[in-house]
Amino acid sequence: MDFDFAPGAQVPLSGAGRGQTGVSHAIASVAYRDGDPADIRAANDQASVKPGKFSLLEPNLGEAFTRALETRMLGEGRKPLIQSFGAEPQTVVEHCLAAKRIRKQRDSKLTLIMAVFALLFLPGVLIWLGLFQVRRTLAGSQDKRAGWFGLLILGGLALLIVLVISQLPVDGGWRLYLWAQLPAPVLAWLWAQRVCEQTAQNLRAHWADLLGGGGAGARIPEAVPENPNDADAERLRLGLAKVAAEQNSNMVYYAGPKGILGMGVRWGSWQLAEELTPRDPEGDIDPFRSWDIARAMHDRLRMLERGPLHTGGFPPPSIEHWVVRHVGENAGAVSRPDGPEAEAYSVNGIEVQRICNEQQFDSGDRHYLGVQFVLWDGELVITMMITVTVLHHTLRVEVTGHALGPVHGFFREKPAGKTKKVPHPVKFWTKQDRPLPLVDAKEVVRLAARAPLTWFPKQLDAYGGTLALPEPFGLRHTWATKPWRHRFMADDALRAATPVLRVAHAAMLRVLEENGVDTSQFGARAQALSGQVQSAEPKKADEYNM
Repeated sequence: MDFDFAPGAQVPLSGAGRGQTGVSHAIASVAYRDGDPADIRAANDQASVKPGKFSLLEPNLGEAFTRALETRMLGEGRKPLIQSFGAEPQTVVEHCLAAKRIRKQRDSKLTLIMAVFALLFLPGVLIWLGLFQVRRTLAGSQDKRAGWFGLLILGGLALLIVLVISQLPVDGGWRLYLWAQLPAPVLAWLWAQRVCEQTAQNLRAHWADLLGGGGAGARIPEAVPENPNDADAERLRLGLAKVAAEQNSNMVYYAGPKGILGMGVRWGSWQLAEELTPRDPEGDIDPFRSWDIARAMHDRLRMLERGPLHTGGFPPPSIEHWVVRHVGENAGAVSRPDGPEAEAYSVNGIEVQRICNEQQFDSGDRHYLGVQFVLWDGELVITMMITVTVLHHTLRVEVTGHALGPVHGFFREKPAGKTKKVPHPVKFWTKQDRPLPLVDAKEVVRLAARAPLTWFPKQLDAYGGTLALPEPFGLRHTWATKPWRHRFMADDALRAATPVLRVAHAAMLRVLEENGVDTSQFGARAQALSGQVQSAEPKKADEYNM
């Protein structure tokens, strides 16, 4: 089913995206980086690099990440996304498009250089490209050297080419033209190196700004239609709107021991289950439903940020009625809500109430009331999930804790300049660092060879290779680490459990009292759990010690 996600007028909301820019900028910084695409496997080894047919055309880290993210999040017929709690996926995508635009401007200039010299000195250009392709094949990767054996082979091939050219039976102007075939591409390389160096400095400046806290918003003018028939801009605008709609979806996915995708593993669980008996032995219980308790909890939890003492305390939490769908632990994809009960990737309010009241046993989606705190500039996401079930005469209220840790340190790596140790001109017994160009000879050749093919991205993917992202993909949980190695993050996760549990139980007791239920057993159990939660410890609650 297709939706029109036209956002209309965009008005900044007070507090919108608060505490999420740090993680968003850290992830977005990868779009501006150089290096080997396989480096990202340090953050998640489920990511994989698919090699292409020619190593000379392989992308670097920023190019591969940008292409993978654009295809995964804006591509036609793509799989559903997992919400990125603690991050802003639209911001990351916009930075990827901005980095792509910077490289596109560079590639336009390189394409012009290649066109001019390929037309005038095609044999020489092909010879140089062939030599660099042989070198990369012998080296095996971007950072390795060809070795002595490789240098001998390259030297032999170069000498053979010179001998062949010198022995060709031509005279006059044609002889000068043949002799110009080898040095002419060197002039093209010098021109291209200047273009590549300027772009590399620009990309690194964006990389450093994002990680330094001063990153400006991404500029993507191609997302603004220039005329009513600008199909590409309209497609991009709708793609960004769909990303925002999926981010705001109220459906999440439970992947067994992996916990809720996007929220982290379940580290603790507290259950209250007692029999519903009337307060008046001769009377009866007033009818009520699970939704009445869940709604009362929602209203009381909104007051969590308030307390009797001025101590700072909780920031305003995000409180949401979630529809939770089970997926396999190793599921490669998830499904969006569909049918008449779905609206723009979310389950409508009436269906949420029905699930809460009726779908408590057997197959189907489940209802959870979630309280979420985004802390540490998006590095820590604490989610307390509450579910209310009534089976026969037993009312059960279960409170579980989920925690999503900080993103991997890979995303916090800042750009380092390239240097070389050389003898000091005065203190000859010591050495000093001499700055080197950001783009070396083989990198210029790689960029120049790729430039004409960037106008045909699918063919470039086949020839150069691609980066495959882990599935089911979400920008935040894919790169998350455990929060328990950080003392204060672990404390924050444990401390959030007690107040949420007590507020949930207080709201439940109030609804029961208003409907004529004997709350003595519920109150005693709530007090016991209130004492038990004070010594909360993180455990692998989803593995059941099995």
